[in-house]
Amino acid sequence: MKFLGAHVSAAGGVENAPLRAAEIGAKAFALFTRNQKRWVSPPLKEDSISAFKSNLAASGIKPEHVLPHDSYLINLGNPDPEKRKKSLDAFIDESRRVEQLGLSLLNFHPGSHLKQISENDCIKLIAESIDTAAEETKGVVFILETTAGQGTNIGYTFEHLKAIISASRYPERLGVCIDTCHIFAAGYDIRTQETFEETLNAFDKTIGLSCLKGMHLNDAKSSYQSRVDRHASIGEGNIGLDTFKLIMADPRLDNIPLILETPDPVLWPEEIRMLYGFE
Repeated sequence: MKFLGAHVSAAGGVENAPLRAAEIGAKAFALFTRNQKRWVSPPLKEDSISAFKSNLAASGIKPEHVLPHDSYLINLGNPDPEKRKKSLDAFIDESRRVEQLGLSLLNFHPGSHLKQISENDCIKLIAESIDTAAEETKGVVFILETTAGQGTNIGYTFEHLKAIISASRYPERLGVCIDTCHIFAAGYDIRTQETFEETLNAFDKTIGLSCLKGMHLNDAKSSYQSRVDRHASIGEGNIGLDTFKLIMADPRLDNIPLILETPDPVLWPEEIRMLYGFE
């Protein structure tokens, strides 16, 4: 069974996110648990935490199908020790918020080397940062998101993600989220049944499908192998509708949150209905 949703707004309080997900016919959703444009945010209030849990239960969406996303400011691979510490402190705070809300997943972009260190050294720093966060929390599973390879971002190959997992002392606390737009822009062709199978098989061989804990479903304004991150609405980009039909029909992708980050929220209910029609 597929669990579709979108990255909904938490404006007015995190407790509003489950309500907004339910309004668009979602069975899963993503959210920011704090202001993603600030380093420091006020702690979650007890009434907001309680209301979030109540609204989540009322929505019928299970906690394991909620995929919170951390702040885009965070760079766990920052070569500057002080700046990396700032990112790590924010990341730990995000992890604790996930725990407070009764959730288990935290999705994040691995990090960037900023042309100051090698990719391998950046991977080691990312793993060390994740390990510190793991030691500060109990049940959170840290979900590495595939990236498009834009700028100096790590995570645009499956080998990058495998290296981070292998370098961690807590590999059981790590998983992966595949973003369809990102992997397409990074050079994984998923436009035909043959290339889609090749990509999933490569993921399984390199990382293992058991580590796949979520997906972001986005078409791509950017072109294949461009290493440019530009999302498009489903069926309106360079990936095309057939890929999303394959995703919805593939039992290997059951029981994980499938999250739209497409650019027009007005279309989310229609996109969700359309995608469920391919199941």
